[in-house]
Amino acid sequence: LAAGVPVATAADAKANWDEHCAKCHGQTGKGDTKIGQRLKVKDYSDPKVQAALKDDEMIEATLKGVKGGGKEKRMGFGDTLSPEDATALVGLIRSFKS
Repeated sequence: LAAGVPVATAADAKANWDEHCAKCHGQTGKGDTKIGQRLKVKDYSDPKVQAALKDDEMIEATLKGVKGGGKEKRMGFGDTLSPEDATALVGLIRSFKS
């Protein structure tokens, strides 16, 4: 890595998860919050869900959001998270697999 290039750490990923993701996806990624259940978010602890997820797609969804049916299904965090932060979050999500 080049000097001066910030690298997101596991602690940063956990802090970002707690701040931006946990209210819907839950602390362990199961989507077992009231909001998560209402929105029918994916259970990131499910190996089948994990197998279907592609890292680059998760990074893009984290930064740009998710749209479907002409609606914003999930907001993006590109204004507050860097690509390195999004990559670290993907690593955290991968750790949720049962």
